[in-house]
Amino acid sequence: MTRLPITKTPKVYVGGAFIRSESARTFPLKDAAGNFFANIPQCTRKDLRNAVEAAAKAGPGWAKRTPYNRGQIIYRLGEMIEARKGDMADALAVGGASKAAAAKEIAATVDRLIYYAGWADKYEQVLGNVNPVASPHFNFTVTEPMGIVGLIAPDEAPLLALVSLLAPAITSGNTVVALASSTQPYPAIVLGEMLATSDLPGGVVNLLTGFRKEIVPTFATHTHLRAIGGVANADERKALKLGAADSVKRVKLLKAEEPLDWYSDKAQSLYELRDTLEFKTTWHPIGA
Repeated sequence: MTRLPITKTPKVYVGGAFIRSESARTFPLKDAAGNFFANIPQCTRKDLRNAVEAAAKAGPGWAKRTPYNRGQIIYRLGEMIEARKGDMADALAVGGASKAAAAKEIAATVDRLIYYAGWADKYEQVLGNVNPVASPHFNFTVTEPMGIVGLIAPDEAPLLALVSLLAPAITSGNTVVALASSTQPYPAIVLGEMLATSDLPGGVVNLLTGFRKEIVPTFATHTHLRAIGGVANADERKALKLGAADSVKRVKLLKAEEPLDWYSDKAQSLYELRDTLEFKTTWHPIGA
């Protein structure tokens, strides 16, 4: 008798657990040949709010980790993707990536994680400062994580772009709620499976799938999100900036109309870390 195939039920990774959308809605994902592949969770505004709560619980503990330890954990995540590159290549192939293209994207993704892992215990020395002042005081500036960062991933390079957005945020001690590519969400599903078995604490990275038009407005208005980043079209940028102004969020959005080459040096930088940090300046009397 022919054995029936056991197909995967994709779930999103939120708060260290795999969940379906609270609405139980899904949308069908087809492979490159046009055949049905899986039903992907269609997350809602409530899912986003739940993810923010999970990120808020994980935030203090993650921020208190030593930079060296955060670097070790991010490096370990890169190791895990390297070890499971066959699974990730299959996930990218669902969206039509060739073997060569998938291998290139996975290698770039691993390299990007290692790049930021290397900065984890060094960015403070570069971005912080001892400031000369015209009074008898020590004056120094140190960095602090912002809190919860909301990220919106583009459809191109669905794995590399997503990791390029979230890596600097978690390297600097923030937690993340990210919306994966709407057209190629499956690599994010597989990434969540790798996160679940990595050393990264649950809730530090929360991955959602679904439609941008439903979730982006809540990214804009949710008061507990302290920053928003990613890629957005003109209408989305307007909505995000207007919503962010009301709750005083930091916003850094790339234009969907001008796609970034995610493989280029411009896609990784110390300044990407700086954009996820706040700066605190302290005055202390000399001799006190």
